[in-house]
Formats: sequence, C-alpha cells, structure tokens
Amino acid sequence: MTGRVAVHELGLDGDVQVNRKYHGGEGQAVYAYAQEDADFWIAELGRELPPGRFGENLRTSGLDLTGALLGERWRIGTAMFEVTAPRIPCANFARFWDEPQLVKRFTAYGATGAYLRVLETGRIGAGDGVRVVHRPGHGVTTGRAFRIFTTQKARVAELAPALHHLPLKDQPKVRTRIDARTAAGA
Repeated sequence: MTGRVAVHELGLDGDVQVNRKYHGGEGQAVYAYAQEDADFWIAELGRELPPGRFGENLRTSGLDLTGALLGERWRIGTAMFEVTAPRIPCANFARFWDEPQLVKRFTAYGATGAYLRVLETGRIGAGDGVRVVHRPGHGVTTGRAFRIFTTQKARVAELAPALHHLPLKDQPKVRTRIDARTAAGA
C-alpha cells in the first residue's frame, strides 16, 4: 500500500469484492494477515509471498492475529476496525497458489488472519501502527473460532458470547447451530 488510502464501510478504496455472498460485505470489509504467519509459509513453500498474496488488504507485523478476540477493536490511521471472524480457506485459495493441498495445510497450521468490519471510516497508510483499543472479555479468539468452524464443530456453543461480533450474514446460521447443539444436550 502506498500513500494513504480511504477506508469506507465496505472496505478500502480500490478494493473490489466480486462475490459478496462469500467474500466481503460489512463483516468482511477488510482482511488482515500477519507477516509472521506469511514468513511461515515463505519457509514452508520456499517462495516469496508479497503483501496481498493471501488476499489480504492489510499485512500486519507484531500482532498475534490468531489470538485476536472477536469484537476486538483496532485503530489504524484515522479508521476504526472490529475483528469479526477468521478466514476459512476454500478451493479457490488453493488454485490461486497452485497448491492442491493448501486448504488442508492452511487448516492444520491454523493461522488464518482476521476479517474486520469498519466501525469508523478514515484513512490508512503503509507503516501505520495497529493500536488495540478494546478487547472484550469473552475469550473467543479468531484461532478458537477457526477450529470450531472447521475441525471442532461440536464446540459451536462456545461461540455464543461472541456471536454478535460475527459478520451479520453469518449470525443466523451460527445461532441455529448453537441452538441445535444446545437442544441436543451437548
């Protein structure tokens, strides 16, 4: 990212989200991925992965995105963001990298980055620090949510305290799963 970029309710200036059914929208307006996790993949795959290669809008440094809490709020530049969800990789992700086993490997590694909702529009630029201004007390991290969504679905009730932080489009589906699990006595 060069210069300062405007942050709008649905993302960064110039960012186009083609299929908002699965990507983008209010709860996935911006996607952040950590340089430390990119470094793992650079070593693992033996190739360069410059910013944007994960589909991210923001490449962070020094911030544990897997440990970020759903609902955590970040000030970057003059904009305010809220962590809403982990990224769930799909087959398109694997094709984009030309790595057939990437979804399985990405899931095993578990560092998925974080989707963000825009709470306050503004401007951001390369080198802007990320200041965590609020951390809710529920303890549901992006890493924990990722495991529940992918490999530990029986634990879905653990998402209940953070449900209202998820993207609006996902809340009814997750609520239904929580209710079904609770009704089953699990």
